[in-house]
Amino acid sequence: MVIPSALTILFLAANPARNSQLRLEQEARDISDGLTRARHRDSFRVEQRWAVRPRDIRLAFLESNPQIVHFAGHRKQDKSSTNQEFATDIKSEAEPQEGLVFEDDTGHISLIPPNALADLFKLFSNEVNCVLLNGCYTEEQAEVIAQHIPYVIGMKQLITDKAALDFALGFYDALGSGRTIEFAFNLGRTAIQMAGLPEHLTPVLYKKLEPNSISTQNNSSALDTNVLDGVTQTSSSKRRAQEKREDLEEEYQEIRKKLKWLKKELTIKTDSEAKYELSLRIEQYKLQLQNIEQLLEQLEKK
Repeated sequence: MVIPSALTILFLAANPARNSQLRLEQEARDISDGLTRARHRDSFRVEQRWAVRPRDIRLAFLESNPQIVHFAGHRKQDKSSTNQEFATDIKSEAEPQEGLVFEDDTGHISLIPPNALADLFKLFSNEVNCVLLNGCYTEEQAEVIAQHIPYVIGMKQLITDKAALDFALGFYDALGSGRTIEFAFNLGRTAIQMAGLPEHLTPVLYKKLEPNSISTQNNSSALDTNVLDGVTQTSSSKRRAQEKREDLEEEYQEIRKKLKWLKKELTIKTDSEAKYELSLRIEQYKLQLQNIEQLLEQLEKK
């Protein structure tokens, strides 16, 4: 892979429902501002594309020759559930597809099949070194893209806007300081924790291995054994399922603790606006608990 003097970060914003523009703009602005202030600011160049359709993605790759590709997107909001306002991507029974969604040329919302994304990145594998899919339920897309790209980050379940933004800022703060992608990934997770959010285990890092195998980093111990020691290991599907179950159970307990604290705060607050915001956050965490319960149930059936 040829590394240019300045790395290009291609920020691709997909907002088919057109109800999250301000949040996407904040994500792009905060990332750009952070890199502008970074110690190695001259080593990065940010290219932005907005309201991208599948064809726009192809053209952006051809025009910018990126080394890092950042997808930011929001799923169409289900008006029957107010707490979906806080998520970068929503999975519902009416819309069971997982991953980032885009608007096609006819104005309809559609999901690019993971294999199609993988084939696209295969064509640019000599240029792209890292992909960040900063939206909910993008783990499947991340895993298949990692067949061709050295580092791919996805989200294994729903993630709130705040957590997604904190992760991205921690990630790019580390890159701007000259740190490795693995270090940046872990700093992004830590940024979520420092914000008091229970979603630090939601981001997952996939690494391309040779020959034709994929490693997934789900916890800090994996960084120690697979990266710092230079050892690459391929886990069996049974072992991976066990690790994922342990991660989910840990995250479940953390969310329960957070939920208990929020309920206590709700009984103390007297300001109506504050009580309303707490109620929304409580509903949001309840939804996350339900999603984790469903994932654990699926793992038990395997």
